[in-house]
Amino acid sequence: MSRSVKPTPLTRSALWHRALGLIPGGVNSPVRAMRGVGLDEPFFVARGKGAHIETTDGRRLLDWVQSWGPLIFGHADGETIEAVRAAALEGTTFGAPTEREVDLAQEIVDAVPSVERVRLVSSGTEAAMSAVRLARAATRRDRVIKFAGCYHGHADQFLASAGSGLATLGIPSSPGVPSGVTADTVVCEYNDVDGVAAAVERYGEGLAAILVEPVAGNMGCVPPAPGFLEALRLLCDASGALLIFDEVISGFRVARGGAQERLGVLPDLTILGKIVGGGLPLAAFGGSAELMVQLAPSGSVYQAGTLSGNPLATAAGLSVLRRLRDGAVYEQLELRAARLADGLAPFGRVQRVGAMLTLFAGRDEPVERFTDLDAETYGELFRGLLERGIYVAPSQYECVFPSIAHCEAEIDATIEAVGDVLGR
Repeated sequence: MSRSVKPTPLTRSALWHRALGLIPGGVNSPVRAMRGVGLDEPFFVARGKGAHIETTDGRRLLDWVQSWGPLIFGHADGETIEAVRAAALEGTTFGAPTEREVDLAQEIVDAVPSVERVRLVSSGTEAAMSAVRLARAATRRDRVIKFAGCYHGHADQFLASAGSGLATLGIPSSPGVPSGVTADTVVCEYNDVDGVAAAVERYGEGLAAILVEPVAGNMGCVPPAPGFLEALRLLCDASGALLIFDEVISGFRVARGGAQERLGVLPDLTILGKIVGGGLPLAAFGGSAELMVQLAPSGSVYQAGTLSGNPLATAAGLSVLRRLRDGAVYEQLELRAARLADGLAPFGRVQRVGAMLTLFAGRDEPVERFTDLDAETYGELFRGLLERGIYVAPSQYECVFPSIAHCEAEIDATIEAVGDVLGR
């Protein structure tokens, strides 16, 4: 009787070259290639547990990325895994309503102050695209104001970049995006109330919505300036436009009710993702009953998805969101994030809101809007930390995401490693 022989694992380089021959650029999301931090090839993850991941070549890394934010209880969280396993044994997808969809919707409505009704979808891009479609239908207008440096997924209308001046009509920032699609996208600078006011004055008659990350997380962590969100609320009210908060990152991370609970400004529509699905592909958008009832099948605004609210993702989301009812979780996250931020402060500008933060190494002045940052210094920091067994986001324009799984010793080790790399 012959024994089965376990195949020899590919080396990192061999796996990378195999990926290059099968997947565009070797990765399924561009930043994973790590070219922006000076690496010729990325590492590949084999598994994760708690605050750590293990690569296919056997390295154990302290992970501050946590899959870009959703893993609030760390990798392979036991309760989440068991919830998904139990759901999978009952069936992975039905394309028909399930009780868990209703239960997860209830958790979201109970937590997020502005949401009375919610629609579950499969990705943040889909949620943002659908929320804007609903806003355009509700207002019977076309134009949308967004902000340079705020990311709302890769739908055509969101891939517009800013020009000079207070505000400019968007032009495509990616091949394959027709100029006509972004013609109704107006791009302003984050935290620039005067610029937004000027744009509303110029384009407000046809303005459907202002779309914003209430805490920016895609130009590094950039908090809203005092009065900025309040001004957006007033401008929307005055012009008849809807205010849309993209809380894919901040939702359930900076507070159970997201940035809108923490900062006290309520939008008309809210986009959620990441934590809401417990680390599985799930997102959502919601708002008042009056707005949401306009979605099919109760209304005429069409949106659909075969895997929306699928059993595995709703099980994971429920496992996480139910535990987030306990305010002690946020107290622990706040303590961990504050300890890390305080320890990193001697090495540059640290900006933090709750359990999301960014170190802008060597910088003293605040980052208030999208700006060119020192990619070379950050690349050196990234590579130096990786050599010391610490994984941070492979881009200066991202955040560090503390989780419940990160302990004080790991925080202190990270602070010490940053000091070693920066030579201070």
